[in-house]
Amino acid sequence: TYDKYFPPIYLGSIDAEKITLIPYSKISDIFYMNDFNWNVTPSNHETREFKLVQDRVKAIIDENALIFNFEDDAKELTKFINNLRKNKVFGENRLRVDKNNFMHVYTRWLKEVKNTISVDWNLAKKAGIIDGDFYLADLLSNDNISLKEKLYVLLKSDHYELARKVNSMGMFESQRADFVDNKKAHTQFWNKYIRPPQREYWDYIVERRDLLVPQDVRERQGSFFTPSKWVELSQQYLADTLGENWQDEYYIWDCAAGTGNLLAGLLNKDRIFASTLAQQDVDAMLDRISNGANLKKSHVFQFDFLNDSFANLPQPLQDIINDEEKRKKLIIYINPPYKEATNARVPVGNGENAAGVATDNETYRRYRDILGRASNEVFAQFFIRVYQEMPGATLAEFSTLKILQASAFADFRKIFKAKLENLFIVPANTFDNVKGQFPIGFFIWNTQVQEEIGDVTADVYDKDGNLLGTKGFYGNLPESINRWISQYNNTDVNAIATLFYRGSDFQNKKYIYINRGSTVAHDVEFYVKSNNLILASIYFSVRHCIEATWLNDRDQFLYPNDSWKEDKEFQSNCLAFTLFHGQNRISSREGTNHWIPFTEEEVDAQGDFTSHFMTDFIKGKIKPEQANDMFSGAEAESSAIEFSPEAKAVFDAGREVWRYYHNNYKSIGVYTEYNPNVSLYDIKLHFKGVRGNRMNNRSRDETFNALMDELGEKLKALGACIAEKVYEHGFLK
Repeated sequence: TYDKYFPPIYLGSIDAEKITLIPYSKISDIFYMNDFNWNVTPSNHETREFKLVQDRVKAIIDENALIFNFEDDAKELTKFINNLRKNKVFGENRLRVDKNNFMHVYTRWLKEVKNTISVDWNLAKKAGIIDGDFYLADLLSNDNISLKEKLYVLLKSDHYELARKVNSMGMFESQRADFVDNKKAHTQFWNKYIRPPQREYWDYIVERRDLLVPQDVRERQGSFFTPSKWVELSQQYLADTLGENWQDEYYIWDCAAGTGNLLAGLLNKDRIFASTLAQQDVDAMLDRISNGANLKKSHVFQFDFLNDSFANLPQPLQDIINDEEKRKKLIIYINPPYKEATNARVPVGNGENAAGVATDNETYRRYRDILGRASNEVFAQFFIRVYQEMPGATLAEFSTLKILQASAFADFRKIFKAKLENLFIVPANTFDNVKGQFPIGFFIWNTQVQEEIGDVTADVYDKDGNLLGTKGFYGNLPESINRWISQYNNTDVNAIATLFYRGSDFQNKKYIYINRGSTVAHDVEFYVKSNNLILASIYFSVRHCIEATWLNDRDQFLYPNDSWKEDKEFQSNCLAFTLFHGQNRISSREGTNHWIPFTEEEVDAQGDFTSHFMTDFIKGKIKPEQANDMFSGAEAESSAIEFSPEAKAVFDAGREVWRYYHNNYKSIGVYTEYNPNVSLYDIKLHFKGVRGNRMNNRSRDETFNALMDELGEKLKALGACIAEKVYEHGFLK
């Protein structure tokens, strides 16, 4: 056999989803059998030959098979094939796990191995046991024996051991978890990888155990890892604020330490304390200490900050907290957990909000009456306990900016009176597992000085750590823009549209829209008629004319001053902006379209419009239905609305879009039936089409795309004109 060519390195079996490979050398002896009839058909599973092969290779497949799913394992399979082409041997062909890919391997492990371990994961999670600890036991092992004894879970050849401790009789005991498939999936999975990683990566991987913690557990326990660049910057700000000898003069307690990365770089371990909710994280920190981390073992401990009594703290830390003068030299240095009892991800009434998480702890019960709505935020619970029970301490913390100006924190700001000594802000998505575009701040609060939160200036850094400048925040803001607009609402009788809105900051911008449909959860309905059309347009335009960024994401839109009432150009600009903006989703398919801003003649319509409301309104032919409106009790003037050059440019560009539809609706479009009453939304839908439930971004009709691009540019220029007035009239500070 193979007297002229080398045999293959692997033999494979392939189907539509995956390929399974085994080393040829493991079964090569079958080809040397003298009494094997190779002429029998392999589809006949009853032959002696088939059963012989099946029996011989079953164990070999279980122990040595490499299985690649074409979709999920595309990168690994490509690398595998390329290495084969280079004639690499088996061991070199497998993927070596390192600090850059261990999370990717973990996600695959979750799919292929986790469910073969005899653990009820829901019960385990409630007991503080996570699947990531089993993965670490696998990863940091050799010949299926875990190499680090201080891991919370250990792999012991054919089973796992966990919760190891000495019992009351002085005897060592532990719990055991076995495999439900005789370890078949586990073996096949790890056949594709080289483990353990290089020794130099072990400490890093253990330190980043937080990445393996499920999202809901991470939010509860505070296992969010602070990037090293922000750790270094925060310690620089502490030095700038407290003096260059601050580490020798102050005590430091991270009471939401996770695996302790926030304390990296600190020098005086005798003055550092670290506590965390999960014993596994304590074990991880102790393991890091044995590998050189600058922490003191007796100062690292398990502690539930929101429930446990300070009497459970190590005596040296109790002595500091109980001594007024020493307490003035205590820094609570934390990146606390984020979890709300009710938020957009956990809406009210779905049975998931916060039970056992944000509202089931002693601190919440003790302080909820004085915290108001802020009591739903776990980080606010951390802050209030520090403030109330460790007066005089310095609070140095990472958090969102809600504490400065969010309406839900109004009661919190009445109680929490401390001097903000320093603040910098950075993009939230620089933190692991945070995708949102909003700012995270590092605050240094001096609780020895009783001071209300007022106007604040923060240093601003980009994602790479470059200082961009400063930004102001305001603690005592007027009422919100939503309070302003709500007083002009109508009943829904004969409304020409409904304006939907929620929230009063930039993060809710995408929820501001106009259509004829019904509301969804969290949306407020504002019914638009002739008496409040301008007001609805002002609200709509103010909320949409300025681009939302990570930096302004939490900025609040406000109850304006009265100057807008006399600014007719501002009002007309807002009407034009609203008529042509993409969040105006009026469709003639939902009822009469009152939002056509042109006459039939202007756009070469091939039929009559059902409604001329908008052109009549613009010409001054329609008076408000009520006197008690924005005109302060006076009857509205019936003169035509005059538009600025920027608004006229938008009308000109929009007119060409309408005209193109009425003359070219048969060229490229979704609907073959002509509709003279189309809205701008209908026109876009006609030329762009939909995929799934979403309108396509572009049309196959390049002329239409060019017309829409032109309209977009003119609308952007008009938005810039409106944006200048947003601050002048007090809608933003």
